[in-house]
Amino acid sequence: MSADGTKPPVVYVVDDDDAMRDSLVFLLEPLGLAVEAFASAAAFLAGYDPDRVACLVADVRMPGMSGLELHEELLRRGAVMPVVIITGHGDVPMAVRAMRTGALDFIEKPLNNQVLIERIHQALRLAETKLQAAREVGAIRARLDKLTAREREVADLVAAGKQNKAIAHALGISLKTVEIHRHNAMEKMAATTGADLARMMTLAAGTG
Repeated sequence: MSADGTKPPVVYVVDDDDAMRDSLVFLLEPLGLAVEAFASAAAFLAGYDPDRVACLVADVRMPGMSGLELHEELLRRGAVMPVVIITGHGDVPMAVRAMRTGALDFIEKPLNNQVLIERIHQALRLAETKLQAAREVGAIRARLDKLTAREREVADLVAAGKQNKAIAHALGISLKTVEIHRHNAMEKMAATTGADLARMMTLAAGTG
């Protein structure tokens, strides 16, 4: 754990083949990577940390939930973890399905270790970026929740580029009241300009 209390990035390995799990751990740990291995998708889902910078290396064919189904389940849960799919029985439909759902790569066994290591480093960099973005959106939405209904109305119009006089007319309130609500909304949102507020509102809406 780092000085600020955060856990280091981790590579999650999910494969029902004991030998493959062990070989991946032995490959990655000497590179200074934290690795946690699971024998099934269910075990992984019960044990992973969604708030940690991480990537997932998952086998396609496993008893119960497959690697592709695991990836799709993570997407349903809103996870931002990049996924690398590995398989000893790859085919074109599987690869297409994996890439369409956003898998970072689809690698066939026997694995090219250098390619896998490069993909994992790429995935961890992407994971950090995605997790930081998700945390920013979460913080913005938490601040939005603190706005009163009227402050939110004013904030929406400020974000749309409306001037105070136009906002007062649109909402049927005085210019002074708009100024008060605008000041309160900007302060609660920690926004310095209308453009800054517009960026936050776009991110919170999931359209940025």
